[in-house]
Parts: sequence; C-alpha cells; structure tokens
Amino acid sequence: MGHLLMVESWVGSMSRLLPRAIAEAGHTFTFLTRDLHHYLRSAPEGAEHPLLGARNVITADTNDLPSLLPQAAGLHEVLGFDGVLSSCDYYLPAVAEIAGHLGLPGPTARSVTAACRKDETRRILGAAGAPGPRFAVCDGFAAAAVAANEIGYPLVFKPVDLCAGMFVRRVDDEKQLAEAHRALSAFPVNARGQLRSSTVLLEELLDGPEVSVETVSFDGRTQVVGVTDKSVGGAPGFVETGHVFPAPLGADETAAAVETALAALAGLGLDGVVAHTEIKLTADGPRVVEVNPRPAGNRITELVRHVTGIDLAGACVDLALGREPDLASRPTGVGSAAIGFLLPPGPDDGVLEGYDTAAGLDTAEELAALPGVLEARLAAPGARVRPVADNNGYLGHIMAAGNENGSARERVAELLGAVRPRVVAAR
Repeated sequence: MGHLLMVESWVGSMSRLLPRAIAEAGHTFTFLTRDLHHYLRSAPEGAEHPLLGARNVITADTNDLPSLLPQAAGLHEVLGFDGVLSSCDYYLPAVAEIAGHLGLPGPTARSVTAACRKDETRRILGAAGAPGPRFAVCDGFAAAAVAANEIGYPLVFKPVDLCAGMFVRRVDDEKQLAEAHRALSAFPVNARGQLRSSTVLLEELLDGPEVSVETVSFDGRTQVVGVTDKSVGGAPGFVETGHVFPAPLGADETAAAVETALAALAGLGLDGVVAHTEIKLTADGPRVVEVNPRPAGNRITELVRHVTGIDLAGACVDLALGREPDLASRPTGVGSAAIGFLLPPGPDDGVLEGYDTAAGLDTAEELAALPGVLEARLAAPGARVRPVADNNGYLGHIMAAGNENGSARERVAELLGAVRPRVVAAR
C-alpha cells in the first residue's frame, strides 16, 4: 500500500476521481492545503466528501515554494510518502519540485513548469519545430498592439498562467485587444491566491476542428490512449461545449494528430505524466494548441473509461508511485461516449429559477434513467448564473453512450435540446 501526498485539488469531478482511484488501488493519501474552506464551500459531487478518505489533512502555505519544500521534507520524515500528486494545474509545478526534493518519482519540474506556462510552451515548441500558430509573447498593451499588427487580426488573446479558458478571447481589432487587456488586468490574483503574470500570449487564429490526444508516458515511452473530439463555442470566448471519445476521424487524420502530440511531448521533455494535448486540425495540417501535463478535465477521463475501461486517474496514481500503469483496453460494450454541457441561456447575470423540460425530463435523476444516458447533472434552482465566458460557468451536463457512428453525440444533443434553463434577474 502506498502513501501519497496530495497537494491541493479541484472541487469538481477530479476531486472525487483521484481519491477514488487511490482508494480502489488500496493506497492512502495525506491532503495538503492552504485553505481547507476552499473545498468546504462547494458541495462535492457524489454522496461523500472526497477529503473524508484522507489519512491526514494538513494546512500549509502551498503558494510559498521555498517554505513548502522543507515542510514537505519534515512531513515525509514523520509520515513517509511514496509519491506526490495533484489534480490542480496551479500546483503541478510545485508537486514536481516536491517530488524531486524528496527523491520521489515524477516528471522534471522544468518540463512541467514549461507545459503549465503557455508562453514557455510556445517558445520551446517553436524552437523544437513542433507545428503551432504564429505567436507573440507580450508584456503590456503597447507591445501587444505592435505584435498584433505584425501577426494580423483576428487573433487569440491568452493569459499565460490561467486555465479552463479563463480570459481567452478572440480579438478582431485593436479596440477588442484593449478590452481584453483591461478585463485581464482586473484579475491580478487567481482563485488560489497566486499573483498572476502580466505577460500575455497573442496567437494566430487557427481554423479547423479541435481534438485532444490522451497519452500516458512512463520510463521514456508514451502510449496513446485515444483521441477526443472537442466542440467549442461561446464566442468571443472559447468555451468547451462537448466532447466525443473516440473522435470520429479517419485513420490519416488520427495519425497526424497523434504524431503532432507526441512531438510536443518530446519537445517539452515530459515523461512520467498523463497528458492531454489539444490540437487544431487545420487545412495546413495539425497545430498544437496546448499541452496539459495531467489527465483531461471536463469528464473526458470518464468518457475514456466508459469506452476503453482505462482509468486515467488511476494511471496518474501509478505514475506518482513510480509504477507502470495498466493501460490494456477492456471490452465495455460502449463503442463511443459523448458529453454535452448546458450553458447559460443569455448575456446577463441572474438566478436559476428552474427548467422548462420535455415531459418526463423534469430532474437530473429522470434524465440519468433514460436509455443510453451514463450521467446527468443539473444545477439546483437558486444557483447564481453569469454569462458564459469560460469552462467554469456550466449549468449542468449530460453524458451518453453510443456506437461507433456518432450516435452518442446525437443522443446528447437531443436530450440537451429538451432542457431549457429559466433564469430570472437577481434581486
């Protein structure tokens, strides 16, 4: 039995998937956080709070790496850890630093930090020759305005150190560029109390469908688990509206996407990680969007499990312990799986009053009981609703199974179309 040090987490699906994977494998974990209330303010998904499974819950300043390293070493002397992990992007570099400091398994801190910083990813992949958009790394609006004119509008405006699509915007002219800069400048500290970088990334707007390549790297070898099709909406933002696994691509397109993802992982030097590499399939070939050195979010990991039987959260646990994960595909009876997200219906803030639904579809429980539905969740009436801007504002989702011909996506679209959120103005 292994004992893992878990440094922070999310409060969504991965907050329960990772503890579940640890428990199912017979391991245990100590949870380290700077703010326990962050996890208690939001009701967890499922019947039991994931942190109830922790052997210990310890408070430390996880944002202060110089003080965190000796604290982790002191805890290691007393408690004895076999690995370190996290499901939160903002702490992946710290986890790699801690693992290296304690002599425990894990990727290099340098490779993880480069993957988590979008500007460093672009610089390294550009130098390595991995295909990507034309880009510029800018500090300040004046530099961005000059770079934008050199690359040419339309552009994608990106913070270099946020996730979930936060503040990522399409900009078509200098006025929109200035608006994007002002909005980001008003968000100097992220949700975990970390001071943000003022640097922004401008990228050529790529045209074409988007996919992600799910991989597991161990001991210098990378296994491709599959390719996911991604739907994106919410203009001028880039909001993930749904996913299908496996992506309904031809053999040549799949091979090209996989080759591009593997080149990106090699360029960054990533090993000992579950990775989620986003790719645009343009008319000129695949282009790297982002490389994420952790399991895919937005329940893609669950789509993969339903189709292949492979547990990517479990693979993440194995890698943290220095063990080769079991990535053998198993018959599940599911040819494909899809998820669709319920977005707020309008551009204004408000309060969710309820749902207008088709007969027999009045609750998430009734939706989940329908044929082919794997999971359904709806926000409860009374929830605050804000305009859709990133992947943090969903009102719910539906996940369904299907065969290889895309029927899962069609089933999800049919059911989501029957659920209409009713939002009223906030009092």
